[in-house]
Amino acid sequence: MDGVKIIEIKKSVFAENEKDADELRKELKDKGVYLLNLMSSPGSGKTTTLIRTINLLKDRIRIAVMEADIDSDVDAIKIKEATGIQSIQLHTGGMCHLDAEMTRQGLDGLDLEDIDLVVLENVGNLVCPAEFDTGSVRNAMILSVPEGDDKPLKYPLMFSVCDVVVVNKIDVLPFFDFDIEKCREYIHMRNPKARVIPVCAKTGEGVDAFAEWILEEVSEWKTQ
Repeated sequence: MDGVKIIEIKKSVFAENEKDADELRKELKDKGVYLLNLMSSPGSGKTTTLIRTINLLKDRIRIAVMEADIDSDVDAIKIKEATGIQSIQLHTGGMCHLDAEMTRQGLDGLDLEDIDLVVLENVGNLVCPAEFDTGSVRNAMILSVPEGDDKPLKYPLMFSVCDVVVVNKIDVLPFFDFDIEKCREYIHMRNPKARVIPVCAKTGEGVDAFAEWILEEVSEWKTQ
């Protein structure tokens, strides 16, 4: 049609970010810093799970946290008060995710000299964060029981990119139509290698398994 300009896209819009992410991973490897990207929907219990996990690990490895939100510093303050570790807040200015460059800016705000593990608590949603490589070594996500066991079917990319899925709020399983074995099956349809860890962040049940997974990951990565 006359007057219509057609542009052929020959390069992935994510290509530049993927390059930045690979460079960031190499830089962090050289510094001996393991970056874990933690994702979930809002209200899944991400921060509560993280607090429980950090308190199990902080005497064994040196940890810092970056909290990403569109606004507020509630979670960073909560982490700092509950664990005593380095914790900073990242404001995304309305963005629904973090990319590698934004992650780098956050890392510049941390003292990484004596840090083994940085946990990036990404912006809460199941779509955008899964699309952008942050430069992390591994991706983890938290799925809560009230969200339903069918979420891996509805948000395939999120479950495809995650190395571990923590199923939180198992204490309310009797009150929800949530089949944990079905959920595990759906997760493995998306990612056969993903580890599934049921927990209750409120009581601490199962959180030690997540903490041990992290510890093993960091230890193995440091010896590679």
